[in-house]
Amino acid sequence: MAVAIIDSGGANIASLRCALARLGCEADLTRDEADIRAASHVLLPGVGAAADAMQRLREAGLERVIPDLKQPVLGICLGMQLLFAESEEGQAGCLGIIEDRVKEMQPDRNRPIPHMGWNRVRTVQDSPLFDAIEQETHFYVVHSFAAGSGESTLATSCYGEEFSAAVSCGNFFGTQFHPERSGSAGSRLLKNFLELAS
Repeated sequence: MAVAIIDSGGANIASLRCALARLGCEADLTRDEADIRAASHVLLPGVGAAADAMQRLREAGLERVIPDLKQPVLGICLGMQLLFAESEEGQAGCLGIIEDRVKEMQPDRNRPIPHMGWNRVRTVQDSPLFDAIEQETHFYVVHSFAAGSGESTLATSCYGEEFSAAVSCGNFFGTQFHPERSGSAGSRLLKNFLELAS
């Protein structure tokens, strides 16, 4: 198994690599098109602003490569949001794999933004990504933007309003939460992803 982590400039790379290593998986951090295309599984992490992340992908020539990938791809946090057509964060055009829009979350007195901490996740479609993970399991989130529920939604969470906690479209998957920071449930989800057939 050759696993590639796309180097999108995110700050969660070390924790992701450690989580994969605990599963016996050594993953290469890369922006090289040939390495990414040759990988059995690809992860697209991200922390920060959508417009900045897309600019880095464009500079590396990867905005045209990623949508063309045929192996399992997992976007994490901002990486999931980049799978969508666009984001209100910087009015960014994204990868367009999922034809929907990521929107800014609305704060109120009892719900500060960013939304940060442990949140329950409920699956709404069967998916091997959530095999052996119980309903209402808590996962760790840090975000200020989110996608609403739609045809691509695998799981939802709620913070004032419901949002997509996980999505899929063909061989592309995404989690708004951070599996690498979500204990045994997150480890199981990463294991499930690595077991998806290329």
